[in-house]
Amino acid sequence: MKKVKITVLKTTLNSDLAREYGVDGLNRCPMHKEGQVFYADYAKPDGFCDEAWKAIYQYVFALAHSSNNLFYYGDWIKTPGTAIVCCNDGLRPVIFKLEATDIESKIDYTPIR
Repeated sequence: MKKVKITVLKTTLNSDLAREYGVDGLNRCPMHKEGQVFYADYAKPDGFCDEAWKAIYQYVFALAHSSNNLFYYGDWIKTPGTAIVCCNDGLRPVIFKLEATDIESKIDYTPIR
C-alpha cells in the first residue's frame, strides 16, 4: 500500500443555496485552506475534516492499492494516479486533488491496552 497525497484545490460557497438554506453569515469551510497538503492511506490524516474524509476515503483507498491508477476505465480523469473529488457539504464544498505516490505506507501496530 502506498500513501496518497491530498491537496486542497479549492474551498467554495454556493451563495444562492447558502442564502436560501444556510444560517446567516455562513461562509466557506473553516476546516481547510487552499494549498493544504495531507498524506493518507487507510487512516484519516491528523487535522483532516471527519465529514470530508467520509466522502473521499474510498478514492484514497483505491489509489493507495491500485497498480494502474485509472479511475472508471480512463473516462473520468486524464492523468493516471489522480482523482479530483469533494466533500459532501452542498453549501460549501471543498475540492481535493488526490495523487498516488511511491511512498510506502506503514501500518501502526500499537497494541491496545
